[in-house]
Amino acid sequence: MTHNGADHFRSLHHGREPDRPLVLPGPWDAASARAFADAGFPALATPSAGVAASLGYADGDVPADEMFAAVARIVRAAGVPVSADLESGYGLPPKELVARVLETGAVGCNLEDSDPSGALADPDRHADRLAEVCAAADGALFVNARVDTYLRGDTDPAAAIARIRLYEAAGVHGVYPILAPAEHLPVLAAATALPVNVHAPATAPPVAELGRLGARRITFGPGLQRRALGAVAEMARELAGPGAPDPAPTL
Repeated sequence: MTHNGADHFRSLHHGREPDRPLVLPGPWDAASARAFADAGFPALATPSAGVAASLGYADGDVPADEMFAAVARIVRAAGVPVSADLESGYGLPPKELVARVLETGAVGCNLEDSDPSGALADPDRHADRLAEVCAAADGALFVNARVDTYLRGDTDPAAAIARIRLYEAAGVHGVYPILAPAEHLPVLAAATALPVNVHAPATAPPVAELGRLGARRITFGPGLQRRALGAVAEMARELAGPGAPDPAPTL
C-alpha cells in the first residue's frame, strides 16, 4: 500500500550525509508552523510541551481532543509533512489512536515509554503496544519511539539500547533516546539500523556535530516556543515601561 505523505517523510530520514541530519523545528501553533515552513524546512515535528503552553496547559495536561485539534491546525497551516508528539498516546487503544492521528493529517507521531505518572513503562508491554500501533497504521505513519531511560535517571546506555532493540523489533521507524548525552550517540546509533532522533537544546553541540556522532534527526522539544515566549516577554516589559514586574514563570 502506498502512503505518499508518510513515504515522503520516511525518505527524508535516509540517504543523508552524516553532517546533515534532518532538522525538524517544533511549531506550537499554526502561525509558527507557517513561519518554519516558509523558511524552507521540509518537515516539522510538534512538541507536546510547546503546544500545551500555547493552549494554556502544563505539559502532560492537555486533553486529547484539544491536542488533536491543535495538531490539525498546525498541519493545515504548514503545507509540509508534520509529525505529532502525542506523549504516551492518551490511553487510547492503538487502532483509535492511529485513526485520530490520521484525521489530523499528520504523517508521523512520537510515542514515549513513560506512563502518565512519569514512571518508565514495562519495555515488553510497551513494545507490544508499539507493534499494534504500527500494524494499525500499516505504513501510513512514521512511528518514532521515544526512549525515556535517560530522562528518568538511568544513564547507562545499555538500558536505552535494550529498549531500542525491542522497539525496532516491534516495527517502529525511528527511535528517540531523549536527553542522551552527545558522547553516547555513537554507541546508541551503532545499536540500531533505525534513524536516531536527538533532542537539541540551546547548549547542545552544533547540528553537524550531532550528525557526525550518529544523530539522523534533530528536534528541539519546547525550546523554540520558549525562545519565542522570551521575546514576547521582553517586548511586554518594554511596553510596560520602567518598574514593570518580571513576567510570571511559563507553564
